[in-house]
Amino acid sequence: MKNVLIGILGVRLDHGGLGKNRWNRWRPTVSLFLHDDLHIDELILIHHCDEQYLLDLTIKDIQEISPNTRCISHQVDYADPWDFEQVYSSLYSMSRSYPLDAEENNYYIHITTGTHVAQICLYLLTEANYLPGKLLQTSPVQQQKINTPEGRYQIIDLDLSRYDQIASRFEHESHQGISYLKNGIDTRNAQFNQLISQLEQVSIRSSEPILLTGATGVGKSQLARRIYALKKQRGQLYGGLIEVNCATLRGNHAMSALFGHSKGAFTGAVNARQGLLREADQGLLFLDEIGELGLDEQAMLLGAIEEKTFMPFGSDQETQSDFQLIAGTNCDLFKQVKKGLFREDLLARINLWHYRLPALKDRIEDLIPNIEHELEKYTRKAGYKVDFNKAAKQQYLQFAYSKQALWQANFRDLNSSITRMATLANGGRITEAVVQVEMQRLQSDWQYYQLDYADNMKSEPSERTCLKQLLGKQTFEQLDLFEQLQLQQVVAICQKSHSLAEAGRTLFNISRTSKRVQNDSHRLRQYLKKYEIQFSDILKYFSL
Repeated sequence: MKNVLIGILGVRLDHGGLGKNRWNRWRPTVSLFLHDDLHIDELILIHHCDEQYLLDLTIKDIQEISPNTRCISHQVDYADPWDFEQVYSSLYSMSRSYPLDAEENNYYIHITTGTHVAQICLYLLTEANYLPGKLLQTSPVQQQKINTPEGRYQIIDLDLSRYDQIASRFEHESHQGISYLKNGIDTRNAQFNQLISQLEQVSIRSSEPILLTGATGVGKSQLARRIYALKKQRGQLYGGLIEVNCATLRGNHAMSALFGHSKGAFTGAVNARQGLLREADQGLLFLDEIGELGLDEQAMLLGAIEEKTFMPFGSDQETQSDFQLIAGTNCDLFKQVKKGLFREDLLARINLWHYRLPALKDRIEDLIPNIEHELEKYTRKAGYKVDFNKAAKQQYLQFAYSKQALWQANFRDLNSSITRMATLANGGRITEAVVQVEMQRLQSDWQYYQLDYADNMKSEPSERTCLKQLLGKQTFEQLDLFEQLQLQQVVAICQKSHSLAEAGRTLFNISRTSKRVQNDSHRLRQYLKKYEIQFSDILKYFSL
């Protein structure tokens, strides 16, 4: 890789007297070429239009020392070298005019020469990666009160992760952020921990929409509040947190509540209203159950996200609001799009960062730390400590891990359960008798879901019934279970697709990307042919 030096010609420091005695003096730009351990292949030297003589002499001296170095001069024309805007604009233009390639070259940005304003601008352009290199600082070395011509240099890498102490502080700060998002709970589920780890980075680095999905009670609202608080702590938001349950918004009320309205916009609009989007300016807007929004509101929301402007209901003047959106839902928005109930363009916009929060049953290893968290929360609220006795805790955990425990409302069920037992705990001790009552209550609450689940287990999946019809029961039952399940899933995808090509794209979504020609239809047709099944037969069966 080539070493490329970018620097500013120093009107005073690079002057050195200009006579023969200049070789005995420290001149920052020239001095860098006197170090045997620093080889420079190319120099880009920035200079002002009235510095031509000094520029020519400096380049001549450099080429005398290092004849193989390619020297390029770049002229800037700012009128006032102490005007920040002028200097930054000129140096920014310079950084964009050169095809800087950090993969092929090592860049060093010399920040010793030039005005302090110019040095600051070079630092900012390097820190922002417009100049993709390391800072290089030079200084004189005195021997018997005389500056030696070579001086010394120091390379400063702005990749702070390379510095152990700084990196450890960053890592500690990141761990604090992750712990904060998890509400301080020492969760053990690897998938959930990985999700939260990435979400911490996204929360700090991005202001784009975030989509949180998952069943009721998995913690979408709580997580949205933690994201807001984390961003507020880091000084990334200045406004408030506005929470809206879209399921409560209907008709004119929905439009008015979200986007505001002008006076007299509709019957009863006695006064103007600014709307929740306007209230969220410089803050965070959490739209829970976003799938419940009407199509008109969805269209206006898309415009507000992209343009940061919207038209209040009944008004002819636009309103501005710069907010970050977090959307939550427990429904499948992709299915809603297929049904025409949700706008595809809005889903594409809010789906940039999509996190599906797992149910309690899917992260059951986090049950104990969450029980401990709920007990601590109750203790803080009640003002006295509450805990299980040993036998009661064992009894409750045995039930909580069993198939009888559906945790239908996820962490809401757990919170309610712990709250009830803690309230009934005499002397702050949850006993076996308290646990027994609670188990009976939960089982009673879940009885409907257990019956529903049992009925679903007894009834055959429609795809399985379809296969028996298409293949014949005897033929189907002669297939290995592996083949039955695989074929059943293929039929399920076909049944949901409008064409053989669409089903093929879904089924071969990975392997198709490595093929020069995507023959999805042919591949799926050949697979079905092995079982003497036609795609049209599948569609015909499900249309009956």
